[in-house]
Amino acid sequence: MTEKKSISKATGIMGCATMLSRLAGLARDMVIGRLFGAGYATDAFFMAFTIPNLLRRFFAEGSLTAAFVPTFSEVYHGQGREEAQRVVNICWTLLVLVMAVVTLLGVLGSPLIVRLIGYGFGDIAGKLALTDQLNRIMFPYIFFVSLLSLVTGVLNVYGHFFLPSLSPLFLNLSIIASALFLRDQFQISVTALALGVVVGGIIQLLAQWPVLRRHGLVLRPDFHFRHPAVKRIAFLMLPGVAGVAIYQINVVVTRLLASFLPQGSVSYLYYGQRLFEFPQGIFVVSLAQAVLPAMSRQAAAGDGEGLKDSLRFSLGLIALVTLPAAVGLMACSVPVYSLFFLGGEFSYHEVRQTAFALAAYAPGLVFVGISRVVVPTFYALKDTRTPVLISVFTLIVNAGLGLWLMQVYSHVGLALALTFATVFNSAALLWALRRKIGSLGLSAVFGSVIRMIPPVIFMAAIVVFILRGGPWDNPDERLIQGGLLIAAVLAGVAAFSVGCLFFRVPEMKGFADIVRKRLGKGR
Repeated sequence: MTEKKSISKATGIMGCATMLSRLAGLARDMVIGRLFGAGYATDAFFMAFTIPNLLRRFFAEGSLTAAFVPTFSEVYHGQGREEAQRVVNICWTLLVLVMAVVTLLGVLGSPLIVRLIGYGFGDIAGKLALTDQLNRIMFPYIFFVSLLSLVTGVLNVYGHFFLPSLSPLFLNLSIIASALFLRDQFQISVTALALGVVVGGIIQLLAQWPVLRRHGLVLRPDFHFRHPAVKRIAFLMLPGVAGVAIYQINVVVTRLLASFLPQGSVSYLYYGQRLFEFPQGIFVVSLAQAVLPAMSRQAAAGDGEGLKDSLRFSLGLIALVTLPAAVGLMACSVPVYSLFFLGGEFSYHEVRQTAFALAAYAPGLVFVGISRVVVPTFYALKDTRTPVLISVFTLIVNAGLGLWLMQVYSHVGLALALTFATVFNSAALLWALRRKIGSLGLSAVFGSVIRMIPPVIFMAAIVVFILRGGPWDNPDERLIQGGLLIAAVLAGVAAFSVGCLFFRVPEMKGFADIVRKRLGKGR
């Protein structure tokens, strides 16, 4: 199988798994809302879950995988399975020890941590204490999910993507089951949710064990921490942690600025970003995760042209998906929020303000996708410092533009500032990568993007025509709203697909060829 087919297959597999996990996450939120409402107990739960979830992003999802996969891939493809098994054992042993210490410190220092991030809870009797209690229960989740990230990296290098990508589904199902069946077993019913988080973390890790055994991997203690590969992984992880921290600071800065705006601004930005992240989480993240092992193999083999070819191919796929998705989010922003949010305390004014935020965020989807693909290229080259340095400048751009634009466009200005910052980030990454490895040969990608523009315009015109005049300000017209939105989405997808085939967009033609071959095999 060629690297392009490998990347496409892995992206599709992880995209399907991520879609299932996202839908389960939506079901989880619905169950929590129905059973626990929104108030004293759920505030404490969500605040407490923020702490281990934040550490998960620091230590597990970003920095560990980005540092481990390229190094492990080099060992596996260059020195064989036996040495790869040894590296896994050493990393597993070291990670168990480090995360055990982090977990212990987190549990013991919980009162101080909770007071720092939930200081406002101190004015409500017992709320800070409940948050502390829930945090102590949930903190071990970081231990299991960090080990899961290591195992996920190993399985991705071995070419296995589905079950690791499906792991969030197990967490969501565990929380749902705990909410449904255990809430009456505790004096404070929300404790069941905290227990579900920990049990879900354990299940996520154990679910990978059969696949590890199938590949002949048996995890054993190995205390040879001076192994060169382990040193390289640790060295690469530090900038990765810093990069994740900078991203979180970016989010905090945006929310801090929004706190100076009229009431509701923070909520408009939050709801807008949640929908903005949906296509990003399903496809963009999956593609970035799929391309890293392939690029790591090419970098380890010294195949510079192959690495650039994988990059161009991935950027083409990103454009094919994110360009129509961004335009679609802008065209459907008001209808989507009307269908799912309008009613009760969420008026049509809130619908429009949130839709404006989403429309300002949406163009950034293309550039977030570019960054998500280019950053793994640096990781494959064992360079984690450059993306961090660029992230620092991106933070400055976001804060500076935010301060300026919020004075003119309120919360929409902050969304626009983040979009402009993502444009800067992707352009700076491509410029730095070109300086590092030479010409990237992106003329073909630009050619594909130009060919996609007429189909996107055609798609947008059809979607707007279908949605115009819909009863979007009436919460009692859900059936009509849903029918119009479904018709607009289906017609938009069809229009864009046909337009891409008509204008001979290479990525769409390749996708159509794959479908025809699949159908041919089926017959």
